[in-house]
Amino acid sequence: MIEVLTTTDSQKLLHQLNALLEQEPRCQPKVCGLRLIESAYDKGLRMTARLRDFEVKDLLSLTQFFGFDTETFSLAVNLLDRFLSKMKVQPKHLGCVGLSCFYLAVKSIEEERNVPLASDLIRISQYRFTVSDLMRMEKIVLEKVCWKVKATTAFQFLQLYYSLIQENLPFERRNSLNFERLEAQLKACHCRILFSKARPSVLALSIIALEIQAQKCVELTEVIECLQKHSKDYYSNKNFSEAFRHNPEGWIP
Repeated sequence: MIEVLTTTDSQKLLHQLNALLEQEPRCQPKVCGLRLIESAYDKGLRMTARLRDFEVKDLLSLTQFFGFDTETFSLAVNLLDRFLSKMKVQPKHLGCVGLSCFYLAVKSIEEERNVPLASDLIRISQYRFTVSDLMRMEKIVLEKVCWKVKATTAFQFLQLYYSLIQENLPFERRNSLNFERLEAQLKACHCRILFSKARPSVLALSIIALEIQAQKCVELTEVIECLQKHSKDYYSNKNFSEAFRHNPEGWIP
């Protein structure tokens, strides 16, 4: 596979990848906030990693119940983690926060005709709060995420990396990597707060690399290495450019 990532379609996909890498840092959870949640003890009064993970599993169940896209689930988790990493949330309010994040993601990603009524969403979730409670919490969430609902998610990177890999495989080998399996692994990762500390691009590529290793798809190793290098070089060059822009004279030997 000498001509790795050099086809016209690959170059177009790489441009899309660069755009995602550019947007990636803008709407991600605060890692320090997530670490505080991880270090919290379960005394019923503080948010813990276990409670967060249970809430995300509930959101996954809702996603599956309504047949929503994985991107909707991925965005809902992003919103929840961004909020939790900034705010101290009491466990009794977590359900309302989680459902608000989920509803925001649904309205952002899904077609309007598929968006359920807030009352139906609450009823199916078996919560006791009201539609007014949900709307109030939704506004609070929006304020705390600075009204930036859209975010670059690990699912977007997973799709793009997968497309790049498929583009560089012979037609007869394009079934060697199953996207549904990769998707399922990403959903499982979202249900662990540990993985929310990783950049979405790193998480997505790691899932693919591990699957390739498990499936012993040796022919894909070179593509993965190229994608890892491309993403790493992109960040290195970006950091260099930003440092040069802020202090150009500092780079002159």
